[in-house]
Amino acid sequence: MSLLVVGLSHRSAPVSVLERAALAPEARGKLLQDAVSAEPVTESAVLSTCNRIELYADVDKFHAGVAELSTLLARHSGVGLEELTPYLYVHYEDRAVHHLFSVACGLDSMVVGEGQILGQIKDALAVAQELHTAGRLLNDLFQQALRVGKRAHSETGIDKAGQSLVTFGLEQLAHGRDVASWAQGKRALVIGAGSMSSLAATTLVRNGIGELAVANRTVARAERLVQILTEPGGPGAASGLRARAAAMSCVEHELAVADIVVSCTGATGVVLGADQVAAGLTGRAEPLALLDLAMPRDIDAAVHRIEGAHLVDIESLADASADAPMAADVDKVRGIVSAEVAAFGAAQRAAHITPTVVALRTMAADVVSSEIARLDGRLPDLDDKQRAEITQTVRRVVDKLLHAPTVRVKQLASEPGGAGYADALRELFDLDPQTVAAVSRADTRGGSHDARERA
Repeated sequence: MSLLVVGLSHRSAPVSVLERAALAPEARGKLLQDAVSAEPVTESAVLSTCNRIELYADVDKFHAGVAELSTLLARHSGVGLEELTPYLYVHYEDRAVHHLFSVACGLDSMVVGEGQILGQIKDALAVAQELHTAGRLLNDLFQQALRVGKRAHSETGIDKAGQSLVTFGLEQLAHGRDVASWAQGKRALVIGAGSMSSLAATTLVRNGIGELAVANRTVARAERLVQILTEPGGPGAASGLRARAAAMSCVEHELAVADIVVSCTGATGVVLGADQVAAGLTGRAEPLALLDLAMPRDIDAAVHRIEGAHLVDIESLADASADAPMAADVDKVRGIVSAEVAAFGAAQRAAHITPTVVALRTMAADVVSSEIARLDGRLPDLDDKQRAEITQTVRRVVDKLLHAPTVRVKQLASEPGGAGYADALRELFDLDPQTVAAVSRADTRGGSHDARERA
């Protein structure tokens, strides 16, 4: 296994650097394509969220791979390599697997135990599959990470250790009060209609807000979100929620009547300026609560200094999460991750030797066929029944002779340090490297297709 991950997150870099390094959706695709075009890289996938940017790759050279991935991250993020390098972390082989599995379980999240990261990992895999940059290794890795994350949430109480970033942010706005009692009957404005904004709107509705406006550049997406929230069976149907969609040009008007504002768009610049917020506070008796979940930020940081405005953003959430209590179940999840990393490594090492075993059995079958043909030439008077019996006997002998060593070599290869058994098998039986490579290529194509079908 030659898995390498180079990245930065809220644990390694200040929010100001993460904000500048954030990748736009189109930049992620270009990054993946440039990565697989690089000499040391054969597969790539990028996990980009509001508080992490990680590039995963299958590489044939460690140092060259680290240098190439670091350069690519700097180039596509727009942050200079010299400035970015001190904040980058590198994980290789089993450590890289351990890192992604921990991320999938929410152990590395700003809010420990949050489950939204699973959807983001699934999206990262889908993009890599769509662009054909994920082969067998990354397909297997990301699929298994999703399974490990789901196992952690179903077998432990990790969900109790933290909530989604939305819930955590609302708790900070509520100053320790119960979110439902704090939000009851309030008017909310959600800016954006993507996955995080949809989660925010749904969470607000379930906590009892009385009125909701959803503003988005594409009004049709905002209308769709409003429809989902208010249609029969939707979270706002029973409470009689008043909800409407709005264009971005109407944000200032909606801001003037809102009690709570949540913003999470994909914009590269500020969506809500300090002057707009100050204008929205005119004539207001109650303070305005604002939650900025975007990276880079949607709401001007200068809003922190405006009297009557209470802004919670990614930076303040990072500070607050450092003091969040850790659940006892975190230790159980760490145990699950360690066991799953060992199992994944064993499976990958066993898979590495499979093409060699297949090539050996193919060679043995060819020898049997050749010898049976030679026997036909020497004993042409054999009838079909006799020929079939001899053929079956020879094949049975060969199968029995190969069974124990091939089973044993797979077991040995699955253990740490077992990578050399494939080479030994090729040397002992003088197997053609091209034949083994052909089996590997066919297996890789089949693995990628299967993974896409399972996704």
